[in-house]
Amino acid sequence: MTVVRRWQIGLLLLGLALLAVGGVVLLQEVSPKRYLGILLWFAGALIIHDGIIAPLVFLASVVMRKTAARVPAVVIAIVQGALVIGGIITLIVLPEIVKKSLGTLSSSILPQDYALHLGVFWVVLIVLAGLAVAFYLAMFARRQKLRPSADQA
Repeated sequence: MTVVRRWQIGLLLLGLALLAVGGVVLLQEVSPKRYLGILLWFAGALIIHDGIIAPLVFLASVVMRKTAARVPAVVIAIVQGALVIGGIITLIVLPEIVKKSLGTLSSSILPQDYALHLGVFWVVLIVLAGLAVAFYLAMFARRQKLRPSADQA
């Protein structure tokens, strides 16, 4: 058995163990009245992930591979990672934005402007991803200058 296969089996077993722990905690700590809400949240998360986030990440990588002469795999990975992180944070914050727009019983329950904060988060994420891409490309260009070309050898 290869090392990769052992890692795969170990991560699968860890995932199943964490899933079992989550199920036990859910049954012990959460009121059965809340199961429908949890189920709806998971269904919404699945729809948003499979219907919006995953296709956008896939589309971004296809566009980068087709439009540019040669986009390094690291740059594609940075963009994909930023899109996934942004999608997950949006998925987490969106219910707060919706609930705040519907209103709450107390103004202290959702006191922040979550839509503004989400927008700022996306701007910061885009800037950081851009800086990471620029840093990688600068290091890549520097490495290319230090490496002798094939025709010089």
